[in-house]
Amino acid sequence: MATTKQKKLKRRPTRAKRLPQGPTGGVELLLIQSVEHVGKQGEIVEVKHGYALNYLIPEGLATIASDHHKRMVDKHRAKLLEIERARQAELRTLANEIARQSVTIEAKATEEGHLYGSVGAVEIVNALKKNNVTLAPEQIKLEGQLKELGLYTVKVRFSSEVEGELKVWVVPAVGDDR
Repeated sequence: MATTKQKKLKRRPTRAKRLPQGPTGGVELLLIQSVEHVGKQGEIVEVKHGYALNYLIPEGLATIASDHHKRMVDKHRAKLLEIERARQAELRTLANEIARQSVTIEAKATEEGHLYGSVGAVEIVNALKKNNVTLAPEQIKLEGQLKELGLYTVKVRFSSEVEGELKVWVVPAVGDDR
């Protein structure tokens, strides 16, 4: 049997970055953007290794929490808090403005006051547009569709911290022959 010379394969040293470990063994990251169920922008969080490498870092949602990044965040934290306070104050002002308003929606109804259809978030948003208020249908929180004539108080969610209420009148449509 002929012997063959085996070539020694040269292994290249892997240059895998060591990610900073947190106190419980996870990976410490600095969030570039807010991530639901993880944290807000600018926070240093600890997540599992695979979640960091496969999702947060490649999607640009987080970066490695180096000492340099931590110092940068500390410098800008006050500025971010000031911007967030101003935004929340604007949303509270809008919530108070909407609370003073009421919206009237016309709908076809039976003699007993039951609607043939129903009034949902889209109809409420369209009625608010007539008052020069722009909201998304997702911001209107209904406990089910409005299916009868009457006055309803509807919750409007502006952010996780600011909610308001809006009065909605559902009235019979003009020309409704009852």
